[in-house]
Amino acid sequence: MTDSITSTWKTVWTDAGSAHDLQDGGTGLRTLIPGPGGEVSAFVVQFQGRAHAYLNRCAHVPVELDWLEGAFFDDTGQYLVCATHGAMYEPQSGLCVDGPCKGRSLEPLECRIEDGRIQVRRQQRAQHES
Repeated sequence: MTDSITSTWKTVWTDAGSAHDLQDGGTGLRTLIPGPGGEVSAFVVQFQGRAHAYLNRCAHVPVELDWLEGAFFDDTGQYLVCATHGAMYEPQSGLCVDGPCKGRSLEPLECRIEDGRIQVRRQQRAQHES
């Protein structure tokens, strides 16, 4: 008799911080979420009154966007910017509108506010023997 391993997906909600810490075009919240090989960096920003979450990974090369923790917006507060190569992204869609990866997008993540806390959703593979 051989054991087989099956996998299913489960939803994991990760607390990113207080929703009161977000301001339109201001400092974002960083968090670590479950990834395929361990934890990966993600972030949440607020733009036009809505929270938006993404993996903290530039669409050009896999580097984190912020060079100072939570500094994702440009000086105008209108675009997310990669501190390494200057790629500029629309905060509401993650679409790169200028820079070396123009036309590509950040990887979006679902987020919600529960009891004043921002939570980020990620699907995680759960393995079990059958």
